[in-house]
Amino acid sequence: MGGYGDATGKVDYVFKVVLIGDSAVGKSQILARFARNEFSLDSKATIGVEFQTRTLVIDHKSIKAQIWDTAGQERYRAVTSAYYRGALGAMLVYDITKRQTFDHIPRWLEELRNHADKNIVIILIGNKCDLENQRAVPTEDAKEFAQKEGLFFLETSALESTNVENAFMTVLTEIFNIMNKKNLVADENQGNGNPASLAGKKIIIPGPAQEIPPKSKTCCTSS
Repeated sequence: MGGYGDATGKVDYVFKVVLIGDSAVGKSQILARFARNEFSLDSKATIGVEFQTRTLVIDHKSIKAQIWDTAGQERYRAVTSAYYRGALGAMLVYDITKRQTFDHIPRWLEELRNHADKNIVIILIGNKCDLENQRAVPTEDAKEFAQKEGLFFLETSALESTNVENAFMTVLTEIFNIMNKKNLVADENQGNGNPASLAGKKIIIPGPAQEIPPKSKTCCTSS
């Protein structure tokens, strides 16, 4: 056993993607469906944090998707900074049969934008679309919100496996394309004849004045 990657050889990229949203919207089910193609009807609340990986190929490159899942309860908010650190993609999940879970999405989005990289790729997911007769969130409402906020959007059913693969592939392919563009730009800059032109202009090493500000005072106050 042991070793890095999988039997097929080396992994070109590892992409960390986080699942966020209220409890019981089906985040763990979506993850199980994607990572192991399973669905369990007696799923328990996720305690703390767990992640699963799946290796797939995009454009002849081997991508290891590292998908993180955490319980949506407010009391686990303490995991935030570590949870979001290094994430390149996020899946913002609500339950189409529970309006409240959709109404909380702006708050999750705000938290995501406060903690994650500003270029993170985000998809809004309306899960449980197999329960159409219990729908409480019209597709149009979610579509409109996603357009306004610049998010991808899909409705999924982890139970019936609808759009789960599609949702992950949308995020992973977009991350891959963004990375490729960055690499192209870097290559072009380097290939620009005069290497001296790189100095100063392109590479900014943060000096003392540009260090990350200390954590906000609010993080340690006891309520």
